Amino acid sequence: MSDALDKAEAAAREASTNTDIVRIVAAVLAAQQAVQQQPAPAPCQHQHDRRPGRSTGEWLAISCAVCVGGIGIAFASIAIAIGGISVAILALVLRSMWRDFQKGR
Repeated sequence: MSDALDKAEAAAREASTNTDIVRIVAAVLAAQQAVQQQPAPAPCQHQHDRRPGRSTGEWLAISCAVCVGGIGIAFASIAIAIGGISVAILALVLRSMWRDFQKGR
C-alpha cells in the first residue's frame, strides 16, 4: 500500500510542476476553439469580366470554318502553282519564237 501511496505522491508533485504546460495547452485549445467558431467569410459579390465558355455548337462551327478555310488555301496555292507553270511555259515558247524570228532576218 505504501508503494501506491508513493506513486500517487510522485504524480502529485509532477502535476504541480507541469501546471505551466497545462495552462499553455489549455490556452492553445481555447484559441483553436475560438478560431473554429468564427463565421466563414462571405463569397465575393463583385462581377467577373469573364464571359461563359463556348458551347459545343460554337466549337463545331469554328472547326468547320477552319477546315473550309484550309481547303480554300490549298486550292489557291494549287492555282498559283498552275499559273506559275503556265507563265514559265509561255516564256519558253515566246523565247523560242523570238530566236526563230531573229534567225530568219
